Amino acid sequence: MDDDRPDVLLTGLLFYDLVLTGLGKPPTPGEEIWTHGMGCGPGGIANLAVAASRFGLTTSLATVFGDDFYGEYCRDVLDGQEGIDLSLSRTADGWHTPVTVSLAYGHDRALVTHGQEPPYTQDALMGDPPDARAALVHIEAEPREWLAKAAANGTHIYADVGWDPTQQWSSDLLDQLALCHAFLPNETEAMAYTRTDSAVAALGTLAELVPVAVVTRGGEGAIAVDQTTGEYADVPALDVDMLDATGAGDVFAAGFVAASLGGWPLQERLRFAVLAAGLSVRHHGGAQAAPGWYGVHAWWRALDDPGLRRAYGFLAERLPADPGPPLSHA
Repeated sequence: MDDDRPDVLLTGLLFYDLVLTGLGKPPTPGEEIWTHGMGCGPGGIANLAVAASRFGLTTSLATVFGDDFYGEYCRDVLDGQEGIDLSLSRTADGWHTPVTVSLAYGHDRALVTHGQEPPYTQDALMGDPPDARAALVHIEAEPREWLAKAAANGTHIYADVGWDPTQQWSSDLLDQLALCHAFLPNETEAMAYTRTDSAVAALGTLAELVPVAVVTRGGEGAIAVDQTTGEYADVPALDVDMLDATGAGDVFAAGFVAASLGGWPLQERLRFAVLAAGLSVRHHGGAQAAPGWYGVHAWWRALDDPGLRRAYGFLAERLPADPGPPLSHA
């Protein structure tokens, strides 16, 4: 293995996130609601990048920053604080960094975003992508040229997919899974794209299309199949006090990739990803909610539930001796 390769390669749209929590209920027209909490930080593709970097993965991010306060702030956080390689990224003159306001209440959230398409496409940013052990990718209806190039380089593609606003859920999108090592949709997306009526049935269909299929189920946990090893896993969610679920799916994916690159069994990979996502929702969402090794180490040391101690006993051997410094949250 070439140790000079980045562990994780990423590209996508970056946002400046402003998260308001503790609303109690969504506001109605003409109404002012005072919130109990607020946080800000990089969001969008930054969620994946920070989550991966905090698990000790060398992370290369290709994105676009606006030449404004929001872009400068996000660049400072990602480069100076989180140690993410931004050599593939660009700052666009006269273009404003997209801004998202997240209104978190109960177990849900509403998002309001201002922004425009960036002046550089993913393919322009990537060019001939550098060799990497893995790439975390958000696949869309229109295939990206760099994805095929990365797969040809031997990069393992870990993909997810977003909500289809047209609600057509075209199965043509699944053709891109031929390039992927793993696919990690949530159960709503998985069932819609596979035309099935349960998460388990969707998983069965996806397992025929990609070596590693994972379906996340929110409060029900996650299920997965690894065709390369013949493993199946079904893991429950953690019972945690949720502050904000923004970015939890991204933290799940980063945790799964970190464990996969470590060569862990599927059951451990899935439990670790569920744990990472569960720990992230206890903080204001976005990139800086990611727990990293420090957060996992702190959780394990404080854990006194016998059942969870048994279920997560593998952490005793997996946790690094030095989990790193305390984290900066939003």
